Amino acid sequence: MSNAFFDHPILNSPYDYPARYWELDATGQPTQRIIESRRRAEFITPIPKPKKRRASATQQEMVFDEGKGLSTAAQQYDPTSIINDVRQNVDSWRALPSPSQWQVSPETARLLQHWRYHKFGGVRPFFCQVEAVETAIWLTEVAPQSKSGKRLLDHLASANRDANPELMRFALKLATGAGKTTVMAMLIAWQTINAVRRPGSKHFSRGFLVVAPGLTIKDRLRVLQPNDPDSYYKDRELVPSDMLDYVKDAKIVITNYHVFKLRERIELSAGGRALLTGRTGDELNTKETEGQMIQRVMPELMGMKNILVLNDEAHHCYREKPHEADDEDLKGDEKKEAEKNNEAARLWISGLEAVNRKLGLACVIDLSATPFFLRGSGYAEGVLFHWTVSDFSLMDAIECGIVKLPRVPVAENIPGDEMPVYRNLWENIRKDMPKKGRGQGEELDPLKLPTRLQTALLALYGHYEKTFNLWKEKGIRVPPCFIVVCQNTAISKLVYDFISGFHRKNEDDTTTLQNGCLALFRNFDETTATRSRVPTPCSSTASNSKPATPSTTTFAAWPPTKSIAFAARSSSAPETPAQRKTSPTRNCSARS
Repeated sequence: MSNAFFDHPILNSPYDYPARYWELDATGQPTQRIIESRRRAEFITPIPKPKKRRASATQQEMVFDEGKGLSTAAQQYDPTSIINDVRQNVDSWRALPSPSQWQVSPETARLLQHWRYHKFGGVRPFFCQVEAVETAIWLTEVAPQSKSGKRLLDHLASANRDANPELMRFALKLATGAGKTTVMAMLIAWQTINAVRRPGSKHFSRGFLVVAPGLTIKDRLRVLQPNDPDSYYKDRELVPSDMLDYVKDAKIVITNYHVFKLRERIELSAGGRALLTGRTGDELNTKETEGQMIQRVMPELMGMKNILVLNDEAHHCYREKPHEADDEDLKGDEKKEAEKNNEAARLWISGLEAVNRKLGLACVIDLSATPFFLRGSGYAEGVLFHWTVSDFSLMDAIECGIVKLPRVPVAENIPGDEMPVYRNLWENIRKDMPKKGRGQGEELDPLKLPTRLQTALLALYGHYEKTFNLWKEKGIRVPPCFIVVCQNTAISKLVYDFISGFHRKNEDDTTTLQNGCLALFRNFDETTATRSRVPTPCSSTASNSKPATPSTTTFAAWPPTKSIAFAARSSSAPETPAQRKTSPTRNCSARS
């Protein structure tokens, strides 16, 4: 049976305003109907508390029903975020024909014209990237000059006063694969050029603190440095050639949030610390101060003011709410995971608050595909950060051809289950994963993965194999990509060995080759038991020092999620060479 959505999901150009979308039903499934307008952003967000309350007020506040049963007297939720209001204002502003009507600086107007109309020789910014930067520009330069703009800024101030009392944040939501790094480069260029040309303005800065959740992402962000060999400003033509020298005045520190943890200035053993504490029992303060931490992490920014922070993968950064009596009680692994998430979030946002106290922050711009509160944060799990001002979702990215259509293995389901287990696979297999007993030193057996996990891998591999052969017949030399995202590195290694093969250690210290269960991804020659050098898709771990090529199968640990994800980089039919030449770069990922 033909399925129009899965056969032809792309409706819009990635470089133009998305004017059409596939309608989805209440369960998120396509109805096969195309709507001739842009999809609205529909999220539930926390309602900020009023700035002041009358001390004499005794009337109990009515609890607003947002339709999901989330609201309580302590925290209410709103089913309509401000994203649509901001988007409507930005759309009207963008439609103004003359730069003299834009109410922005001449430098900003020049950059906007460049991003919108320049004939790029290489990679051209997507509409969603330009829109995200336009939203930041509108909020900074245009909104303060209009009544509707001031109303939206007041809402953002209220949201931050409630959730981030020491910071002014707003979040830009872009689907994974939509190019957040390019957006960061455009934001830095806009701010720096204006700051250099207008050194007395409080709206602009040439000092930037870019914070990432890990070392891998931090290394990927080096292209934001103007002096990097692959700098986006010149390499991707994001800045007009006559303005490139201005960008070189930017002071950019790229780091990960872990560096905000105060370090010990004096290394003391437990006994030495007890001896120095003496009879008074006063705790010795041997940790560095906030000022010393800032000097260590960002010496380039010392002495600067109005620093702009760019938070990459910003859903890890929030201030948790105090526990309420009616909050959900977490137990076991869920409680440990929530505590770990909150500890990381606390360190991240506390670090930014310290920088604000010592140096002064103009604004914090969050970028994330999933700016949602996590379980245990004090907010309802999965509700949107209420300072989010723009949205370009995964469905938007699919309909614009920026990312491929994710596929979830649903070939077979376990009889008797009330829901498709592959759509929430981790919850259905986590208790059955191989575990080491106490005192056991032997390695875990990759062939003892839960049956449901093996079935899921085989189901998606069956589709991959058909697509691989179809592409091969059509003369496409680069094979499709098969990605598995796991809960942690231990599970990642098990799945990797199950798919690609491994050597089983025998009692006499010899090894026996156990071939991989997915033939196209075997890393060993079946006859010689050595590493394969045949030109087929190969398997590699994401922890390798060299990045995986498009032809590899990648197995990666994904700590922020609780699920195992499967995605095949493929479509129902192979692209022609002409399509590959004109189509934008795509990737795909799916979380079950």
